This record gives sequence, C-alpha cells and structure tokens, in this order.
Amino acid sequence: MKAIWNNTVVAESDDTVVVENNHYFPADSLKKEFFEDSIAHTSCPWKGRASYYSLRVNGDLNKDAAWFYPETSPAAANIKDRVAFWKGVRIEK
Repeated sequence: MKAIWNNTVVAESDDTVVVENNHYFPADSLKKEFFEDSIAHTSCPWKGRASYYSLRVNGDLNKDAAWFYPETSPAAANIKDRVAFWKGVRIEK
C-alpha cells in the first residue's frame, strides 16, 4: 500500500492494518523527510489519545494529515507504532 499526497509517496508498506476503514502504516515505512510534528491531539474512546503529523511536500503543507497513538489502549494494540492518513492523502495499492 502507498500513501500519496501532492503526487508524492509519503509512506509505503505491504504490512498495513485496517481499522475503521483507515490503513495504519508501520512507523518505519514513513518517508520521514515529509513529516513534521504537530501540537494537535484528539481522543478516541477506545483507541486512546492521538497525536498528529503535518506533511510538507514540494513546499506545500497539509496540516495534521497523519495521526498515530503514542500509547494505545489494550483494545487498539494492533495499531501501536503505526500511522494513518486523511485530509486528501490517497491510499493506493
């Protein structure tokens, strides 16, 4: 699977986990040069507290376009150390 934004592959892996129709990519599959830490956080009742990354590709910023759970709840252990995408990031085979 590939995560693509701004015509650029920002993550690629054959080992994604699908939860609630989102592909969670292993953290080591991210192309780190496109990721910036964000101060944003949200909470999910069953997964825990999410943190975010923004994407910067070819000078364009996609704020808070990727999220992950630094400390997953026991129910979400299968997405520990994984990152998912939204805000126009395409997921393709």
